[in-house]
This record gives sequence, C-alpha cells and structure tokens, in this order.
Amino acid sequence: MTAVSIATRSDRLDALPPVPTASVRSSADIAALLAAGMPVIVKGLVEHWPALAAGRRSQAALGAYFRAMDRGAPVPVMEASPGSGGRFGYAADLREFSFTKRQRPLGETLDRIERATTTPGAPYIAIQMLPLGTQFPDFARDNPMPLVPPAAEPRLWLGGPVKTQIHNDRDHNLACVIAGQRRFLLFPPEQVANLYVGPLDNPPPLSLVDPEAPDFDRFPRFREALDAARVAHLDPGDALLMPRYWWHHVTSRAPWNAMVNYWWGDVPRGLGHAQDAFLSALLAIKALPPSERRYWRAMFEAHVFDDSGDAVAHIPPALRGQLGEMRADQRADLRRQLRMTILKSS
Repeated sequence: MTAVSIATRSDRLDALPPVPTASVRSSADIAALLAAGMPVIVKGLVEHWPALAAGRRSQAALGAYFRAMDRGAPVPVMEASPGSGGRFGYAADLREFSFTKRQRPLGETLDRIERATTTPGAPYIAIQMLPLGTQFPDFARDNPMPLVPPAAEPRLWLGGPVKTQIHNDRDHNLACVIAGQRRFLLFPPEQVANLYVGPLDNPPPLSLVDPEAPDFDRFPRFREALDAARVAHLDPGDALLMPRYWWHHVTSRAPWNAMVNYWWGDVPRGLGHAQDAFLSALLAIKALPPSERRYWRAMFEAHVFDDSGDAVAHIPPALRGQLGEMRADQRADLRRQLRMTILKSS
C-alpha cells in the first residue's frame, strides 16, 4: 500500500458523515444525550480550563503546566517502533501488541515525546490513561468538570501522532482535547460482527482492520461497518460525548496532542453485570446443539431484548415475577438463587 493510497483512504474517512454537535449546560443535558444513545460533539466545552490555555500557548507551556503538578509518581507510557506508523494495535501474534507498556517518570517521558516530535525516525511515545485525580489532584481542582459524576476521574492522554486501533469502552466517555487535533472514527455497537474484533481474553479486544488501509479481501464485511460509520473532528477546547460500547478508532493528528477524558456509568457489580452474563452465556449456551440454541435465542429475544412486553402481556402484572419489572426484593432473591447455583457447581 503506497503512501498516496493510504492518504486517500484517510481522506475518505474524513469525509464520512459527521457526528452532530450539541449544546450542553448541565449534567441533565449529558444524561439526556446518553439516553439517546448517540455520540455528539460539544464545541468549546473546556474553554475555561487553564490546561487548555497552556496547550494553546505551546508544547513547552503545557509540558511545564504538568511538570509543576508532578509529585514524582511514575506515569503509564506506551511506545511503538518507528516502523509502526504510530498504530497501537495487535502484533502479528494476536497474543501480543505492537507497542510496549511501562511506568516511567513524567519529566523523562515529556522530554522524550518532545524530542520525538522533531527527530526523524523516532519511536511513537504517548502517556495514556494517567489518573490525574490520583496523581495530579491539582488538575481536577483547577480544571473542573461538573457535568460528570464526582467519581469520574480525569485521565490524561498525551503524546505524538499515534493511532489507537478500533476498540470500545464499557463506560460512557467524555473526551476533551486540550492540545493538537483528534479524529474519532465511530461505529455503532451493533457493528461488532463487521469489525473483526480480536480475542476477548487478551484485553482490550481490538479490531484487526486498519481503517486507513483496509484489506477488503481479508475483511470484506468492514465495508458494511464503514457504511454505518461517523467521524468526529475535535480541535482544542472541543469534547466528544460517547455512550458506552460505541466502537472507535482515534487518530492524534498533530505532532503534539493532549486530551483529558472521563469514564463513568452505573454498572451493577457481581451477578447483575451484563459482561458476566455474556461470558456465562458463552459457557452455557454456545456449545449446545442447534435446536437448543434456537430455543434460548427465542427466550432471550422474547424476554430480554423485546421491549414491547408482548411475550408476557397475557400474564397479570402481579404474577409476572422475574419476567416482569422486578422489585428490589425480587432482584435480591434472584441473586441469592444464582449464588446458590454457582456454589453448588463450584
């Protein structure tokens, strides 16, 4: 694949239907947008942040801003070879990744990133998922985000022109750009079968497809994913609000880029967790004979995924039990039943 053809692919991605913009003034606005289930761009959401002002001045100014908050704890650093093109994804062996992960001092890492922006053939280096609330508490104080729950901790993503392969988050995501530009290529959750996602037991599961140079002979269904895709272009000060489970490919497009994001979501723990239910279904249902799988498919469709209520309309509401809208005591009783079943089988 030549550089020209790769650039052409990227241009085509830029021309995909855009993610819409929305006005957000309160946490209630955020909740309403998340309930709609569609990502939106919020222009200028963090215009008041001192971190944004530092990022707009220069790379050195933003680096100095974070150095002043440094309390000496190491930061999470990801690094890919010069030949990777900055793509953070799988290595040829899907048990490994194309990048390394380690903990290093902040100052050393900022120096390396700065050198890499002006050195031909340098590796691609990025600080990713740095928990600012824990390690840089002054950041959360000086750059508030009252629109998300208080427990949502700001995390820093800072580095060169890296590309994070298609993946999704189990939580809602508010991503705020404070330096450089970012492009998010987004796919609805239901496109999972068309994205050729890697193994679940090597988290995070990533798509095998490079969207900027897709191999349609190897991944033909990716054409359908692109038909459903949307693109978000974010400048400094802009934010992307993304409901959980949306698949996304992220490209940092400037030599120097920085973003702060927040993850949150009320997810039941233990037996009420959807991910655990999915894994249990893989264990209990996937290997059944086809006729039995058809039965369980119909049961899930009728009683889990059909919101109309037609499957239980003939039963008086008071007698629907676990098939109806369960009260708190009914949910607790069901959890006890499931715990006993697990204990007996272990």
